[in-house]
This record gives sequence, structure tokens and C-alpha cells, in this order.
Amino acid sequence: MTAASALISVVCGAATDQGLRRRINEDAYLADSPVFLVADGMGGHHAGEVASAAVVEEFAALAGRPSLSIADVGETLDRARRRVEELPPGAGAGAGTTLSGVVIADVDGEGYWLAVNLGDSRTYLLSDGELEQVSVDHSVVQELIDSGELDEQSASSDSRRNIITRAIGGGSDGEPDFWLIPAGAGDRVLVCSDGLSGELTRERIAEVLRTEPHPQSAATRLVREAVEAGGRDNVTALVVDATAVVTRGGDRAHETVPTIVYDLDEDTRPRATAGAAS
Repeated sequence: MTAASALISVVCGAATDQGLRRRINEDAYLADSPVFLVADGMGGHHAGEVASAAVVEEFAALAGRPSLSIADVGETLDRARRRVEELPPGAGAGAGTTLSGVVIADVDGEGYWLAVNLGDSRTYLLSDGELEQVSVDHSVVQELIDSGELDEQSASSDSRRNIITRAIGGGSDGEPDFWLIPAGAGDRVLVCSDGLSGELTRERIAEVLRTEPHPQSAATRLVREAVEAGGRDNVTALVVDATAVVTRGGDRAHETVPTIVYDLDEDTRPRATAGAAS
């Protein structure tokens, strides 16, 4: 899939699988410039599927614009939250969903990635061959890691790894985290549900992203390997490549610029709210 923006031209690929243990796929995604998001529904019995689909549908209304602002994303999140909270009994009441990903933003005429996150789906950036996790998991396990009570190796098998502390719906009113990242031609963004990051190591994810030349082949391979590694959850991956980026002065740059993450939320550490299992 190829998409052109006034600021960032992208090629993207997407793949999803229900995994080996779930009866349905409660993940939903949107890959339509300038919006690239993954939502991982929570609640079971089709409720999570309804919540994630509702959120993605709200954001689909933003597709086709040249860029989006933090206000655009925040207002859409508010509408999505109200929609999930108003789901009737038998049609998703009490369900929730995570949300993670990037949108294309305009900062003084330059192309930027605006990353957003609620929950434990993840957004990564591969730039100059280095993979960085942009988002911060909103989970009990992440809080324990941050406090020094748990190391990352133990976290992967901890029984609390699926309990999240912020979401859309599901009893949570937690606020999203935002980051602004200057984009560079050659950037590769991965957005995924925890069904991927829970099965594959960071090193393996990085290797696939570095070696698969096309974003669709990268997304397909990541999902396939996550299912083969256990497939304990639904698995979704979006891979977005920046092929050209407008820089200051209006030129389209074809060289990667240094990546600096600007945190627009003063408190990026996960804040405890009503816990929900993803």
C-alpha cells in the first residue's frame, strides 16, 4: 500500500491473525494516511471486537487529510471513548480497547510523526538501523519494572503481564501519551498489538524489520512468526515506511534525520486506573 501526504510519503503493510488460542480476532487496525493505528479489544465474547472496531471507525473519518494535530487526535479520542462507554448491554457494554500508533503531523511546515498510546499495544521506530520503542506500556508489569521490583526478563512470563492501567473504556479514564518525532526518509514505524511483542523478542523484531525490504512482507513475517512462537493472543502488525519527507524550506528530503522524541505529556509513567486484562 502506497500513500502520499503533503508532508510524508509512505508505503505501508498490515497483517493480522486471531492466533492459536482465541476464538475471534478482537484486534482492529487503520492504515490510511495520515493515520496508522492498532486497537486491541478487551472484554471477550465479541465485546472487545466491538470496542476496537468502534474506535478505529472514529479515526477512519480522519483519513485523507494531509496532516493531523494533537487537537484532532484528542477530539477523536474523546468521541471514541464516549462511543465505547455508550455501548449497550449485549453489544459491547463494559468492553475496552488499547490504542497505539502514529499520525502524520505538520510542525512549522515539516513532516513529523505524532505518536499516541493508551494501553500495552506498542509503537516502535527503526531509524538508522536502530530500533526504539516509542510508546510506554500502560501496564502493571511496566510499573513494576519502572520501580525496580521486576526485571524485563522476568516480566515476559509474569502472571500480571496482561493487566493494563489505561485504556479506552473498560473502566479506565486514563489519558493518552503523545510524542512528536521528526520524520526522516528511510524511517520504518512498527505498530503492533501485544500478541506480537509478547511472542517475539525485541532483537527478533528488529532483525525482521531490518532485513525484510517491503513493509508488507515485514508485517506478514512478524505476524506469522508470532503465531508460530505460540500465538497465545490475537496478533496485528502495521509497518509504515517513510519514502520522502518535507523538511524546513519545503524540500522533500531523502536522507534520514536524527530522531529525537519529544514527550508532550509531563507524566509519561503509567498511572494506575481500573485494571483491565487485554
